[in-house]
Amino acid sequence: MTNLEQGDVVLCNVDRIVGTTVFVNIENYGEGKIIMSEIAPGRIRNLRDYVVPKKTIVCKILRISGDKIDLSLRRVTPKERKEVLAKHKIEKSYRSIIKSVAGEKTSEIIEKIKEIDTLYNFIEDARENPETLDKFFNKEEAKKIQDILGAQKPKISILKKEISFTTTHPEGLSLIKENLEKIKDAEIKYISAGKYSIKVEAEDMKTAGNKIKEIITELEKNAKKGDFELKESQ
Repeated sequence: MTNLEQGDVVLCNVDRIVGTTVFVNIENYGEGKIIMSEIAPGRIRNLRDYVVPKKTIVCKILRISGDKIDLSLRRVTPKERKEVLAKHKIEKSYRSIIKSVAGEKTSEIIEKIKEIDTLYNFIEDARENPETLDKFFNKEEAKKIQDILGAQKPKISILKKEISFTTTHPEGLSLIKENLEKIKDAEIKYISAGKYSIKVEAEDMKTAGNKIKEIITELEKNAKKGDFELKESQ
């Protein structure tokens, strides 16, 4: 099983609320806790406005000390929450695929898979390296899973990022336009004075994120050559 690390974003189920502390079960790992100041910014009048037992939430790991895990709900960005929930949804579909092939052995097989990695990562790796299925399935079962995965339409992940340009150059707008026109494989839209959005599509969120980073790096590189400045919007 992949170890948890500080900064990881994880799916949790609220177990109980004791005073001002929320205890959750971290999917595939164990228990964690969230203190009130890490639930939401500002003053909290009632914890149950944010969390209730059995609710599924996405948290960020703040600290790990032995078997104690401190979490934060308020520090999770909308993008991080969306990615974790999307992975969870896909993982549920992978569980259904295994159940359709392995039947009563499903729970046992999934538990063995989780001893080395998450179910999501295992199946994603099996798409590129089908031989990994042989560790847990016989040849007939592995072939059925390969056929199901091969028949699935690839999902497209979309990621957006806002950027802003500032300039005092008399031809600043032309410089900005010239800079943006150099970007390929992305949709760039004007938002307001000096602000633009960049949208990319990819097979998964990780690839989309890498594309955005490459675009930002290229824009920053070109910005230094002209009399204008680029900033990523928060």
